Order: sequence, then C-alpha cells, then structure tokens
Amino acid sequence: MVYQSLICRLLCGAVVLLLSACATTPSTFTEPPPAPREFRAVWVASVANIDWPSKRDLTVAQQQAEIIAIVERAKQLNLNAIVLQVRTSADALYDSKLEPWSEYLTGEQGKAPEPFYDPLKIWVAESHKRGIELHAWFNPYRARHPQAKTPNASTHIANTQPAAVKTYGTYLWMDPGEQAASDHTLNVILDVVRRYDIDGVHIDDYFYPYPIPVPGSAAPVPSADDTPAPRVELPFPDESAWAAYQAGGGKLAQADWRRQNVDQLIERIHVGIKGVKPWVKFGISPFGLGKPSQRPPGIVGFSQYDKLYADAELWLQKGWLDYFTPQLYWAIGQKAQAYGTLLDYWAKENTFGRHLWPGLYTSRINDTDKSWLPEEIVSQIKLTRDKGVNDPWVSGHVHFSMVAMLQNRKAINDQLSEKLYQTPALIPASPWLAVSAPTAPALDISRDAMRPNKITVRPAWDDRVAAFALWTSTGGAWQFSLQPASTALVLDELSGLPDMLVWSAVNRAGIESARVAITRRQLQAAK
Repeated sequence: MVYQSLICRLLCGAVVLLLSACATTPSTFTEPPPAPREFRAVWVASVANIDWPSKRDLTVAQQQAEIIAIVERAKQLNLNAIVLQVRTSADALYDSKLEPWSEYLTGEQGKAPEPFYDPLKIWVAESHKRGIELHAWFNPYRARHPQAKTPNASTHIANTQPAAVKTYGTYLWMDPGEQAASDHTLNVILDVVRRYDIDGVHIDDYFYPYPIPVPGSAAPVPSADDTPAPRVELPFPDESAWAAYQAGGGKLAQADWRRQNVDQLIERIHVGIKGVKPWVKFGISPFGLGKPSQRPPGIVGFSQYDKLYADAELWLQKGWLDYFTPQLYWAIGQKAQAYGTLLDYWAKENTFGRHLWPGLYTSRINDTDKSWLPEEIVSQIKLTRDKGVNDPWVSGHVHFSMVAMLQNRKAINDQLSEKLYQTPALIPASPWLAVSAPTAPALDISRDAMRPNKITVRPAWDDRVAAFALWTSTGGAWQFSLQPASTALVLDELSGLPDMLVWSAVNRAGIESARVAITRRQLQAAK
C-alpha cells in the first residue's frame, strides 16, 4: 500500500540523530529505539450521565472537578486519547448557537451552566496539557432519548424543523432521508471543528434507529448476545421523504435509498472536516458485525446493513474516514461473535488502508452475573497487538467506557498498567493528513536564577506540534516519555542528571521529526 510505504519512509527518517552544535556524543552512545505507538483511547459518554457528568444536578465546580479526575486517570493509565460525547440527541455539551444545552449537563435542556463556562474548552485544554488527544463524539441522528426528563427547548430541531424529525417508539429521530436533517448534523459538526482545537471527530453506531418491536411482539435484541426471537418491527416513518425521492425520479429500492442517505452524510462529513482542518481525524464506531453475505463461517447476529442501513464496509473501503472502530463487544471465546474472527474480518475489509482501532466492552466488567474478568480485556488487547505485527493498520483500541476505569472495576486498571500500558505511547501516524515531517525542535536550556540546581529544557513549538517524544538515557538504559507541547522539562541537578536526552517533535498527524540530543555536559553548562 502506498500509505504503508510512506509511513515506513517517514518513521525511518525520524530515527536519524541530530546533535546540536556544541554537543559531544559519548563513546558508549547507543541510539534509542523508535517511539512506541498505539492508539489507547476511552469513550466518555454523556447520554444518561453514564460517565460525565455523573449526575444532572452537579454544580459547575463539581463538573469541572470530574473533568480533571477523568483526564488525570487517563494520564495515569498512559492512555493517549479521550473520545468525549458532546452531542447526545441534537443537544450540546458545549457553547452552541445551533443546538440547545444538554439536560445531562444542567438538568434542563436549553439551560446554560451557572456560573457560565464552556465545558469543551476545558476538556480540550486539560487533555492537551497532559499530552492527550480530545476527539468530539457526535450522535448523528438521534433527536431525543427515552432517558430525557425535560421538554425540548425552543431551539431544538424538533421545534425549529419539525418535518425533519420523526417519532419512533419512545425516541425522536432525525430522518436521514430529509436533507434538512443531514444538513443540520453536518453544520453542527463543522461548527465544532472550526471553533475548538479538537483532534478528532467521532460518530457512533446510530444511523437509522435500532428496530423496535410492535407492542405485544418479542423484545428487541440490538446486539448479538442472544438469538433474536421472531417479532414484528415498527417501521421507520419516513414515508414523506421516500415519496419525495420517488417523485423526483429516484429508482433505488427503499433499503438501498436509506443506505445511500447515510453514505452521503458520511462522505460529506469527511470532506467537510478536511476542508476546514485537514489534520482533524474522522472516526466511526459502527456495530461490530459486518454484512451477513460476507461474514466468516459461524458468525451470526444482528445486521446493521439491513436494519440500520449502515454500509460500514463501503465507508472503510472508500477511505471516508481516518480510523475505524467497530464495536467488538463480544468475548474471544464466544464463537458466534468471536472477537478475533471479527477483528480479522474488518482487517480484511480495510483495503484502502486506514487505522483499525476496535472498540472493547470494558464496562462488561461489573457486578452482574454476566460480568467479564479483567483478563478478557487484557487478552483482547494482546490479540489485537498480535494482529498488528503483520498488519500495521491494526494499532490500537478504544475502551467503553470511562466509568469502568474510574471505579477500577475488579482492578482492571492494575492489570492494564502492569501488563499492557507500562510506558506512554505515541498515536500511530496518519501520513495522509500531512505528508511532511515537522522541523526538529530547537531546545533552550536554562538554569533557574533563584534555584540554581533546577535546569529547564524548553523545546520551541507552534500549533503544528502536538507533543514531543522524549527519550532519557541513564546508565545506558533508555526510558520513553511523552512531553506535552506547551510544557517544559525541569530537571533537578541535586537528584542527578541523565546521561542524555533525545527529543523529537510530533505533529498533528502523528509524524515525528528528526531527533535532537543534549548531553549531561550541556545540561551542566546551562546558565
């Protein structure tokens, strides 16, 4: 693949060591290895107050304290990305002129935080301060969730454009067949891309709604954990949009037309993001089972292709995204939906060459009789890494959801820290977002006049630099760390200085610069 070849050229080029003019290389110097790379992310769900905010009646101070606690926990675990839900159902957990404030934030839809603040700005700032990416997660079509308690605000799309919104069971749903609905979702997403320094846009698995049974028939089964019972499903009420399509000369069958509606929005989001900020990644996390006609032998279960009208294979093969996160929420040993078999399937479908970062059901570790042991998640990550040895696009994963890690359910955090996340990792490079490497960092070394034992190393940076990769050599052993772009490294000479520091800049596409080294002698000579 052309992109794989480009990754190799860029990363291999970054290994060249550039010593500053006054540096001398110790005779025993050995160059540090390539920086470890893996996408380690967690979903932070706002709908129904799953993760953040934990309740609808928190004060602003409590909401902000929870933000800090979540970002700090991610940092402690050596995660490098947070996927934050900012739109649950045509609402906003940020300051928006297009949609009303979410009731999950303030307890009442349309009510702003008091005292006022913009949560997304704080999320971005606190994440970046710790070298963590922040991806804004949008639900593309849902307009009201059954968990909602307060009336829709006057600025909600159900009131401003009622023809674009349909009632489906206990939900309100923006009709994908209505141009006004798709335009609105696209405008909302691009508004956030323009106004916030986010690193990614993320949409989930809700396209056309999961089918609801007609009252009196069997209960719906929107996952493959059980065998679906026979049922009569409530039809989605898109008759007016379908009739307009046919009257305009449309020839597709209704199912194909519905899939086309979703396809067009996916492509428009991808193109729109790149037109505003080319470095912002676009990720999709669809339901984890592929088309029934293409599934591996023995794989059975719900069909998003036929029920949600989501042609996920098409989006992947067209390259309408930068990373693909199928929700593989089943155990390795569950044969009908085996994790490893499904991962292999999506890897085979990834013919365009985009990141494949599966979603893990970490919250299945709980106090119920269906709880997983932490070892299941550990084994899934190891299996994913094994797959990545021969397929560089399989290079990470996303945990659902943060609550399991905040509670450290069954000591899952300890397992991750001890067995899998011992060191930080850079996010895998996306060279199609920026084909040139950043400039090697210029380093300013200074001694604190008030505390002469404190030596500061400050790398030059601009908004094209996301972070710095830093290798520290002490006694011949290298240790890797991730240095946020806006912070300096402070060393204490009384505690002992390293033999050498090796820096490289990493841009918004994850591409690493050439390296710059400074020796202990240079540190000691700082003034």
